[in-house]
Amino acid sequence: MKVLSAAEMQACDRVTTERAGVPSIELMRNAAAAVDVFAREQYPKARRVTVLCGKGNNGGDGMMAARLLAKAGLEVTTLLLGSQYELKGDAAVAWRELSVSPNRYISEVNTATELRNHNAALETDLIIDAVVGTGFKPPIRGLAEAALEWVSASKAPFLSIDLPSGWPADATASQVETKTFPSDAVITFTAPKPAHVFGELTRRWDQPVVVAAIGSPDEAIVSKEQIEWAGGAHSLLERPRAADANKGKYGHVLVIGGSTGKSGAPAMSAMAAMRAGAGLVTAAVPSSIAAQVAAFAPELMTHPMMASPAGELASSGITAQQFEKLIEKITVIAVGPGLGQGPGVEILLEAALSDTKLPLVIDADGLNTLAANPPLMEKLAESGKSGRTIVLTPHPGEMARLAQKIVAEVQANRLETARIFARDNGVTLVLKGSRTLIAHPDGRVAVNTSGNPGMAKGGSGDVLTGIVAGMLAQFSGEAASAVEAAVYLHGLAADIAVRDADEHTVLATDSFQYFPEAFRFRANRFCKNGQRGYVWLQGLPERRSAETAG
Repeated sequence: MKVLSAAEMQACDRVTTERAGVPSIELMRNAAAAVDVFAREQYPKARRVTVLCGKGNNGGDGMMAARLLAKAGLEVTTLLLGSQYELKGDAAVAWRELSVSPNRYISEVNTATELRNHNAALETDLIIDAVVGTGFKPPIRGLAEAALEWVSASKAPFLSIDLPSGWPADATASQVETKTFPSDAVITFTAPKPAHVFGELTRRWDQPVVVAAIGSPDEAIVSKEQIEWAGGAHSLLERPRAADANKGKYGHVLVIGGSTGKSGAPAMSAMAAMRAGAGLVTAAVPSSIAAQVAAFAPELMTHPMMASPAGELASSGITAQQFEKLIEKITVIAVGPGLGQGPGVEILLEAALSDTKLPLVIDADGLNTLAANPPLMEKLAESGKSGRTIVLTPHPGEMARLAQKIVAEVQANRLETARIFARDNGVTLVLKGSRTLIAHPDGRVAVNTSGNPGMAKGGSGDVLTGIVAGMLAQFSGEAASAVEAAVYLHGLAADIAVRDADEHTVLATDSFQYFPEAFRFRANRFCKNGQRGYVWLQGLPERRSAETAG
């Protein structure tokens, strides 16, 4: 799914109307219908609703939604921030239709003082924020700012139409310094804007942010920003396997890692690759820990490697002949989890970059060894630019070492840091963190919106490495989508795990038992009435509707 800037969204609406022949008022009606159904499904116990409307099209969406909610039997109060005589175009039509509809209470508010005359509207079950949307340029001022202060006294949940009012649509930061309305759910239309995939728009990480289709054709949804939503790649996981499937059709992953005291890292990566669907998985580990790794699962094959007295890969590394034998019949190589940074690791990476063209995933100590060795970095770029699939999965600290920056610089400009490094080195870069980025060699960047604070524990990165390798083993011809699907699946399984447990107690391996549900999950799903569908960018639908898929 493409991510559109505010200007691109306006162009999309214009093309939809002028070329596709869909009147703008029809787009507003469709948006309102989506809000109506989503509000009633997300807040089924709400009987009283207060709708705050601005004077633009965002307010028009709110007015039309208010009419539909009232028609459904809810007690709806609609407050227009400004005069009805200032309304233009579709917003004016929306107000006229609301004015003549039954079962509604509407009022104009022209001053901050007048807001206090409507304090009863704060005693409600739901507040719908339709003050300003994508086209707004912060900061909020005047009556909108006064409304923010006034409405903050309410204990009701907030549903934002398009964006929490005041949040700049094109912002790529997780937080913004300008004043914004609070939000407990966000519904936007046609395509996400940067703020929807980068921003922490809701009060909690597990609250919903959804996108509703309202009638724009695919050809109108055009973006030059080269930003996409990673969850769209989940469609790879939805393909049924052929009846005559066998393990040979789904690849053989080789995980090279481990050292004394770190047997769990390669074992978790190998387990994740198996759980993600790879046909075969072998863990190549120092001989001193081979038995420990083999004990993790009977399905896991192991290959003991020569160990140093310290329990790491021996300093002699691996000969070309040994490496050739090791990768025989292998589909994807993953290097780094728990490997250490001894001299043998440098020799191993040299072989992995120079002596094979197999897809390669590098993580953890593999990344640290790369960053400390400029000649290896040159070989990385040489191999990556040859068209080979190489995936790096750094956390911000590792990224800082790779890019020769400090962590604060990386975190302050994650998007461009990832994009430039991937393009310059011909690799796919997975920059981990809240809103993990998947930057591709062609400049495209996918943003992942699954995942939660419970993943901030040792082992999470090892699991991700295995999922990436497992997905590449199965979908080598669709490497970019395979990596995006892996990152999304990793966070999604953890989200489901936390829903059943607690973010403080969940472990990296706890997510394995939720892989089946994560595979079956459909982000694009229909509401109970089967009419209006939503793509869930953030949060999880209630399980009562989890079996209904679009």
